[in-house]
Amino acid sequence: MVTVSQKEFQRVKVIENAVAGRLKVSEAARLLQLSERQVQRLKRRYRPDCVDWVHHGNRGRPMPWALPAALRRAILELARGKYQGFNDSHLCQKLHSEENLVVSRETVRRILRRAQLASPQKRRPRQYRARRLRRPRFGMMVLTDASRHDWLEGRGPELTLIGFQDDATSQILFAHFQLEAEHADRPLPLASPGRKQKLRCPASTTSVAAPP
Repeated sequence: MVTVSQKEFQRVKVIENAVAGRLKVSEAARLLQLSERQVQRLKRRYRPDCVDWVHHGNRGRPMPWALPAALRRAILELARGKYQGFNDSHLCQKLHSEENLVVSRETVRRILRRAQLASPQKRRPRQYRARRLRRPRFGMMVLTDASRHDWLEGRGPELTLIGFQDDATSQILFAHFQLEAEHADRPLPLASPGRKQKLRCPASTTSVAAPP
């Protein structure tokens, strides 16, 4: 029993029609996505009583760069015995350093998968991360942050905005511009709740009222 692929079957039918004169060479070349010279060559090889002529000449032949069967068996024996439990990369390294077998990781992977040998992978359990709950009441925790930016949009030096926010209500308690970010750890007075504060810029006389 001779088996042909879908592509080979299409070639058989198209060349059969071309030999019978039902298709022009140019039309057959367009259908098969071949040159007219290739179609002429296939017409000369055509045999009405068999389909062997459509097979590629290298079909069934081992590839010249393929590993010898003895070497593939040796790798499988080592993977099942001496290096059992090694993943693909580690096994490839051991074959090179300990067995003096220079093969690529992809070659090792392909040999093992054909033999139904999976690469063991140790997966770390997911680290559980819980979102912190906000404090239940105002004033129990104050959050602070600093942001260095061109707040004056080119009309002055870059400033650092330091802000304080209540954790329970997200209310802005106090905000302040200063020139140097390294002074951000200096204690600043907090505003009373509901009281308006001004964001004063040391490099400008402009001040902005903070939200209540």
